Amino acid sequence: MKALICTAPNEARIEDRPMPRPADGEVLLRMRRVGICGTDYHIFDGSQPFFTYPRLIGHELAGEIVEAPRDSGLATGQIVTVNPYLACGTCVACRRGRPNCCSNIRVLGVHADGGMTEYLTVPAGSIVPTEGLTVDQAAMVEFLAIGAHAVRRAAIEPGTRVLVTGAGPIGIGCALFARIAGAVSVTLHDRSARRLATAAERFGFEAGVVAGPDATTELAERTDGEMFDYVFDATGSIQAMNAGLSHVAHAGTYVLIGLCRDDLVFADPEFHKRETTLLASRNALSVDFHHVVASIRNGAVPTDRFLTDRVALDDVPTAIPALIARQEQVLKAIVTI
Repeated sequence: MKALICTAPNEARIEDRPMPRPADGEVLLRMRRVGICGTDYHIFDGSQPFFTYPRLIGHELAGEIVEAPRDSGLATGQIVTVNPYLACGTCVACRRGRPNCCSNIRVLGVHADGGMTEYLTVPAGSIVPTEGLTVDQAAMVEFLAIGAHAVRRAAIEPGTRVLVTGAGPIGIGCALFARIAGAVSVTLHDRSARRLATAAERFGFEAGVVAGPDATTELAERTDGEMFDYVFDATGSIQAMNAGLSHVAHAGTYVLIGLCRDDLVFADPEFHKRETTLLASRNALSVDFHHVVASIRNGAVPTDRFLTDRVALDDVPTAIPALIARQEQVLKAIVTI
């Protein structure tokens, strides 16, 4: 079978690999769609901090069940997505019901071989049914679950103001779920005016605020000087993450979704005078996947507005550099297998 292997930074190729056979408790999937996300771009360019080469990449997955355990409730031909976060089940985080931040987590496509291939085996417990969704929509559930998880972590109160920094797919997904949670206003903040315009045109958000020397003043003006009750960072940029505290209202919450290698540095007086709640948000939980599926099914999340590019598996090695070069124009690229 064909499989997309990232062998080193800036190097990827299609390899022929043996077809896998499911072990006890596993499901065999015929892969149909795989989304390409920022993590994959960072894997390709060498800036993903949790990655080792070589690796079969791909973690935004939609597949068709070929074989499933008899007692799993899953049926041959069923279209599903996959929760790609493989937890140990015994560590302190798992015991507390937080397998998304398992001490020994293995994420498909990052720590373990992923799904950009023709066939894949995964534990039956990782399967998320997607009845009522198209195969394209099923491949978008995972990245949307990341934003949904961050919003659930923040416990947004209805009628409050939200700022999302980073208007890529995860940031827009976060903004959509903040709106679903009852935020009275959701503002997007990004260094790219084009990305902000896309978010406004495709998803109905108000005009965003472009990062720059006057951005903090404009954000203050939009909130009568009070700033935002909830601020989410989905950039992975240490400069943006460090600057984000100044956008949090007193008694506000700051949620970091983005990941980078550098150190966070806050002025302690600024952090303390706000009595800021600081949260990290990593991956997602099963409840978030099911929330996303339900939100797509009921029309609250317009997935068709995310899809900008479609790529065949054989073309991925040459397509990824081109997609990286066009990141301002690309929302979601999906690989067809």
